[in-house]
Amino acid sequence: MSIKVLIVDDSHFFRRCIGDIITKTQGMEVIDYAKNGQEGVEKALSLKPDVVMMDIEMPIKNGIDATREIMAKQAMPILMFSSLTHEGAKATLDALDAGAADFLPKKFEEIAGSGKVATERITTAIKVLGGRSVARRASFTTTSSAPSSSRGLDRNTATTASRSRGAPLANQTQVIKRATTVPERTTPVRASGVSSASGKKYSLLAIASSTGGPVALQSVLSKLPANFPYPILLVQHMPAAFTGAFAERLNRLCNIGVQEAKNGDVIRPGQAYLAPGGMQMLLERGNRLKVVPGPSDLNYKPCADVTFATVSKFNDGNTLTVVLTGMGADGCDGAKMLKTRGATVWAQDEATSVVYGMPQAVKKAGLTDKVMPIDVIGESIVKEMTHG
Repeated sequence: MSIKVLIVDDSHFFRRCIGDIITKTQGMEVIDYAKNGQEGVEKALSLKPDVVMMDIEMPIKNGIDATREIMAKQAMPILMFSSLTHEGAKATLDALDAGAADFLPKKFEEIAGSGKVATERITTAIKVLGGRSVARRASFTTTSSAPSSSRGLDRNTATTASRSRGAPLANQTQVIKRATTVPERTTPVRASGVSSASGKKYSLLAIASSTGGPVALQSVLSKLPANFPYPILLVQHMPAAFTGAFAERLNRLCNIGVQEAKNGDVIRPGQAYLAPGGMQMLLERGNRLKVVPGPSDLNYKPCADVTFATVSKFNDGNTLTVVLTGMGADGCDGAKMLKTRGATVWAQDEATSVVYGMPQAVKKAGLTDKVMPIDVIGESIVKEMTHG
């Protein structure tokens, strides 16, 4: 069963280039095109594609408003195209807030030339984003002819595929398995789900995240009080042009201070330091940060394993480490180092993760002290680290 894609962009040239990439990829097909956001909304709701590829700047209705309307009426995976500029970063973060699953850089020169990197990036994102929708359609086709006694359960499991956030760049098999086996959360976790305090003493909070991280981090950090008594290190996989704008947004929305980390910063209580895109953030003696390009062969810049490794060296076991939604296994090796020094490790649960890659890795490695939904992580951090 092929992945059906709707392309929404006001550039005929861009629509054609993306369309060519998709139609040449086995297991994918373009079901239609839309040249503005309003037309995109109408076609998305009528055609119900597995993936919508959406530009941000368009006439009549922009991609952010179109995304918000689609997600309000019929949740489906939406992949945004973003320019790698400061303003583009702000608009992309707005799109993620509106319900988009993820974003890809809009580089005309790479896509026009059908470059290998651009092609792989686009097709991989579509394959994984579309995995749930294809699984949902396959499940529906199978269960529509099944005995009525089994249909109720199948309908419940199929609803997972309609979650508003997809899982770009994760393993496709993993996402399809999740779409067909994990029941959808129907009610939010109440305050009673907040983790009780262990009584341990801390001096630092370190958080890692990737795909789905911007929204998850906002959820967690917005729960922390202005007088939060410890410094916070944040590693979010994000392009260099985006981390400054993301730090500004978090600083505006949260009670704590949030800034993009700079080389030589001395970390202080109640302040969060976001690792800059394209760089590595290291903790040094004296609670001083070192921000450097790092080895060229590292897959992630910034990399949570790199940051966590330095934290394990200079902060010993007095760290609460939290691994949130994200692709791959970044943070697992670093969490292992921290764990051997006595640190506490928490992970986001599968049901609320956009991509159950990074948190699953630390859980499978047997490193997690607790696994919990995103709804209560922020409040649990406050209770654990302040015993309040």
